[in-house]
Amino acid sequence: MKRLAFALAALGLAVAPAAFAQSFPAKPITLVVPFAAGSGTDGVARIVAQKLSERLKQQVLVENKAGASAQIGAEYVAKAKPDGYTLFMTTNTSHSANPSLFKTLRYDPIKDFTPIVRTGELPFAVAVNPALPVKNLKELLDYAKANPGKISYATPNSTSLVASETIKAMTKVAIVGVQNKSSPQALTDLIGGQLEMYVVDVGSGLSTIKSGKVRTLAVTPARGSKILPDTPPIAKEVPGFDLTSWNGIYGPAGLPKEIVDRINTEVLAILAEKDVQDKLALTGFEVNPSKSPAEFQKYQADQLAHWSKMIKAAGIKPE
Repeated sequence: MKRLAFALAALGLAVAPAAFAQSFPAKPITLVVPFAAGSGTDGVARIVAQKLSERLKQQVLVENKAGASAQIGAEYVAKAKPDGYTLFMTTNTSHSANPSLFKTLRYDPIKDFTPIVRTGELPFAVAVNPALPVKNLKELLDYAKANPGKISYATPNSTSLVASETIKAMTKVAIVGVQNKSSPQALTDLIGGQLEMYVVDVGSGLSTIKSGKVRTLAVTPARGSKILPDTPPIAKEVPGFDLTSWNGIYGPAGLPKEIVDRINTEVLAILAEKDVQDKLALTGFEVNPSKSPAEFQKYQADQLAHWSKMIKAAGIKPE
């Protein structure tokens, strides 16, 4: 089929998109992750990539292109050829938060990408160093009010930043943000006592949370989290708070519908497997896929509006 397609192309004859889709993939696929190895998204990407390799009978290789709040990876994929061989597993950072956090972006989250499938959600949790004399979120807020400027919090990613700044704005507590290069580094600083608070992605922090090296006080989604069912939502203490960190797969703009549908179908089949769901749960990931690329596209638009509203309400100025 591949030889036929090239032969027809050489003769200047049109080749039906379905013919290309049937021959896809004919070589390894790169799944770009815009965060460092060891992050929650990286863990999800590697589980999905392994299964996708088996189903497509071609290697799906995870490539980390971290930096600039996911902009380096996003820009790389945005400029890639829309042939299905460069895919992007990203989160709300690049496609919901960055448009309001930066004055200029290296990419357009709507125009430069083709939504394929939302895979699920990565819950975040307010965590503190166990040495801090607080057992729940109310006690943390009371302590912060009684000790203005003495609580420092990590901001290695957009969700941690927006969640912390929103708590700060909604409760009027005087807490201090500290920039960190990565989620693993922020967690290390929290454990070591260089920080008192960190809204941690459960994906990279689950083992540390379960070990008791940090104390979790609340989760960011208003509905709570299946991964941490005994941890209350922030909204219980801060009414109206609701923040979801989501995860999904994109291609560059212009990706043929036949390839979009093929990848969507395969990933949905993968996410329906119980062993995959169990593996992802161990990384702190909650499977919650979109039913179609169109549904994912609408979800992204809704989340973009929601995050924009929260960032503005928190008073975060774009860089």
